[in-house]
Order: sequence, then C-alpha cells, then structure tokens
Amino acid sequence: MILIGLGSNLSGPEFGSPRRVLEAALAEMPDRGITVRELSCFYESEPVPKSDQPWFVNAVAAVETELLPAELLHCLHDIEADLGRKRRVRWEARIIDLDIIAYGDQILPSRPLWSQKAKEMTPDEIIIPHSRMHERLFVLKPLMDVCPNWIHPVSGKTLAALMTHVEEDQKQTLRRMP
Repeated sequence: MILIGLGSNLSGPEFGSPRRVLEAALAEMPDRGITVRELSCFYESEPVPKSDQPWFVNAVAAVETELLPAELLHCLHDIEADLGRKRRVRWEARIIDLDIIAYGDQILPSRPLWSQKAKEMTPDEIIIPHSRMHERLFVLKPLMDVCPNWIHPVSGKTLAALMTHVEEDQKQTLRRMP
C-alpha cells in the first residue's frame, strides 16, 4: 500500500480554501498515473512546530501507481508546483504539501541508513517511511482512517501504539472536519 500525506494551510487563488486545494491535488493524481483507492477524513491541525501560522487541513490517501518511489516524489512535487507551491523556508505556511508516508513495506534509502538520513532530510531526498510521520498526530489519525492495521516498517510498531505515544507526549490539537 502506498500512502500519501496531504496538507495545506493557505488558500489558493484558483481553488480557495486549503481543503479545496487538497481536493484539487487529489483530482490531478489520476491524470498522472496515481489512482486514489481510499481517502481519510479531513482534519484541522495546529502547525508543527507551533507557530502563529494558520491551522492546516490534513488527510491521507491510499493510492496505487506504477511509478517508482523517486518518480512518485517528483510527480507529487510537480502537482505542488502546479497548485502554486514555492519552496522557500522549511516549515513555512504553504498552499500544498504532498508527502510519501509509506511505499509498501519499503525502507529507503535502506534500513541501516534510514535513521541517519531521516535526521538530515532535504525536500528532494526520498526517506520512506516518512521520517517524522510517527511523531505527527495529523498524519497518524488520518492514517488510522485508511489503514488501521498498518505497521511501521522500521520500528515494527502498530499504528495504535504510535498514536498512543504521540497523544500522550505532544498533546497536539487535531479536529475532524465535517
């Protein structure tokens, strides 16, 4: 199963609200060889790290594609650019953020290198599973909607165990949207 995280906390001139921006990104995927099989609920979440930015709208999509991980990452970056994203400063407010959360059970660049590379991650590097997904309730909760039995391929922890740790540790604020 390939899992894509979606996030937005800025409105787009063409699409309007952050949720509409995410819906526009999902609508572009089939034309690029990405089939959305399941979509979580949409959630509103505080920015991480905390800041005075607007809250994010987040979701997770389970997808199928023939694209290899590097090709998929490039395709997601193209969708972001088409929707108006400009990469400038890490963790800034953004119109769209699309991340590969997991690509089956693959660990990239490799199990021995994953932890070190995860600390040094740059936007164009492939780190699978996503290096910080296990720390973010705004990823874990939508992931629970899509595949509640998912197990982190590096840590071997269940999604429920990851969520419990994050909920107890970080007290992140997350609200399900109607």
